[in-house]
Amino acid sequence: DLDERVRTIRSLKDEIDQMKGERIDYLKQRMMDSLNTARVEVDENRFEQELIYYLEKLDINEELVRLSKHLEYFEETADLSSSGKKLGFICQEIGREINTLGSKANHAEIQKKVILMKDQLEKMKEQVLNVL
Repeated sequence: DLDERVRTIRSLKDEIDQMKGERIDYLKQRMMDSLNTARVEVDENRFEQELIYYLEKLDINEELVRLSKHLEYFEETADLSSSGKKLGFICQEIGREINTLGSKANHAEIQKKVILMKDQLEKMKEQVLNVL
């Protein structure tokens, strides 16, 4: 059961990874639309600098990499006997990465994937409690 849930979270993570490009385009377009609605004069160079800063703050690559590593570590640890408490701590770390992905997403489809990941993680936590 735990292996299946880890595979599901990994699959959802991979789907999010594929959406990164369209997410950036969406954020850029949303900023341009807001500026156009406000009818303000925009210095293109300044806009590019601000956009880069904004996108760096919302970059999710680091969270995706850490989530992958936590999932790998969970699988390695699950193979060991008497590792219930440790699995609980790893689940906490997985949850932190998923939550950060959700808070940085600004994209409806990514948010949906994050919710599905959270659901799988909660079921993993329940199973881990049975191991303790």
